[in-house]
Order: sequence, then structure tokens, then C-alpha cells
Amino acid sequence: QVQLAESGGGLVQPGGSLRLSCAASGRTSDIYAIGWFRQAPGKEREGVSCTSRHRDMTYYTDVVKGRFTITRDNAKNTVYLQMNNLEPDDTGVYYCAADFAVVHGTGCLYPLHYVYWGQGTQVIVSS
Repeated sequence: QVQLAESGGGLVQPGGSLRLSCAASGRTSDIYAIGWFRQAPGKEREGVSCTSRHRDMTYYTDVVKGRFTITRDNAKNTVYLQMNNLEPDDTGVYYCAADFAVVHGTGCLYPLHYVYWGQGTQVIVSS
């Protein structure tokens, strides 16, 4: 099994930045893909960004391309999501998720792929 713990959320003004962290423990060496997801009130959970072992590829949903960057520190078993130029529509609870199963391409952006989830961290973008 894998345990995930997110941190780094908070209140930020539009145009500001935050860096979210997702610390993994347990069978971390078996993780194939890790993703960041968010859920706004009254909306479905959506994929934001993900990274997989396949050539260390990274993927982003269109609305965050150029603003968000996902990176991983394998030595610390931690995945980060750097979020710049934040907008009010970025508000929501952000979750990281991990799974052992192989996934190809942007398939890692789909929540149904993942078994292991963190508890989430709240991000509020407001003036």
C-alpha cells in the first residue's frame, strides 16, 4: 500500500503562487504514476497534472498549461505542484493520488485510474 500526505495549500490572491507537496510512504518504489487532482464545490474531481515512469513524462490539463509545473524528488518520495499566476477558478481541494498500474499518456489524468489518495489540501484564490 501507499500513504499520501498533501501540504502547501492556503489563501492566495489572484496572480499569486503556491507550491503543493505530496509526500508518499509505503511501497513507493512500485508507484507507476502520481497525479494531482482538484475538486471545486459542486463540481466533479478533475485531473490537473500527472507524472509517470514512462520516460518520466508529465501531463497537464489545458487550463493550467504554462502556469503549473509538476516535479518529483525521488530521494524524498515527494511530488510537487508549483502553481503560478493563480486564478479564482483554481480554487478547490487539491488531492494527490498514486497507483501501481501502468498507464499510457494522458490516462494518468483520470481519477478512476488511481487507488491511493491523500486527504487533500485546500487552495483558495481570492482577493
